[in-house]
Amino acid sequence: MASEPITGPPAAPPVLLTDAIDHKAAVRTLAKYLDNVFVVPGTNFRVGLDTLIGLIPGLGDVLGSAIGGYIILVAAKLGVPKAVIGRMLLNQGIDAAVGIVPFAGDLLDAAWRSNAKNARLLEQALEDPARARRGSTWVLIGLGLVVLLIGAAGAVGTWLLVQYLFAR
Repeated sequence: MASEPITGPPAAPPVLLTDAIDHKAAVRTLAKYLDNVFVVPGTNFRVGLDTLIGLIPGLGDVLGSAIGGYIILVAAKLGVPKAVIGRMLLNQGIDAAVGIVPFAGDLLDAAWRSNAKNARLLEQALEDPARARRGSTWVLIGLGLVVLLIGAAGAVGTWLLVQYLFAR
């Protein structure tokens, strides 16, 4: 007598954690906690955990950028246009670069609110990808031109300085 293998109902496909959450709501909530959760007493100015984490010397800005990077990761997984991802990376990079400067950088970091900006960019890109791509492309082109002009001005200034020093 051969016994037949016992089989149960077919196994359900595994549900990935990322499939079980509303990405826009998760990003919106994260951005709120990172940038706007506390009101500074006596003012209407709001700060978040990113500002408080950024006060930790050396590690704070790296940790804040890593947490904020989740928003960019979600955007990439949802297929947001590359120009929008580039703009989000620019926002996060400015946040990290400015935050490195002791005290003054922390104040500017609190005002920049890169996570809230990136959450808005994600929502815009999901609602109207073509418009978001176009707007982000122009921002990146404008930034590229500014960097190019600064580099050209530096090169011309260096050339003029060398001419002045060696013309004597």
